[in-house]
Amino acid sequence: MGKKHKKPVPLPQPAAPSEGPAEPISSRGKGTVGIAIGTLAAGFVVLSFADPMGRNWAAHLAPFLILGGYALAGIGIFLPSQAPFPPSGPGKNQ
Repeated sequence: MGKKHKKPVPLPQPAAPSEGPAEPISSRGKGTVGIAIGTLAAGFVVLSFADPMGRNWAAHLAPFLILGGYALAGIGIFLPSQAPFPPSGPGKNQ
């Protein structure tokens, strides 16, 4: 039998980005992250008032503030910029 000459299969090239770098955090997102940092700081300050047994108001409130701050930071990172909507409704011509 003769040798079969197979053409080399080209390797798939990674797709080039079509628009350039990813969009940075929007101004609304930056504000939300700022509020999240304040909430986290407040949570850790309140945590410093908690008693060792965890039976006062600070021990009950601090975890909610800290976890809420982290959740707000995550929301702020992915929050899209405010897109203007076209005017609509009665009496509005487009």
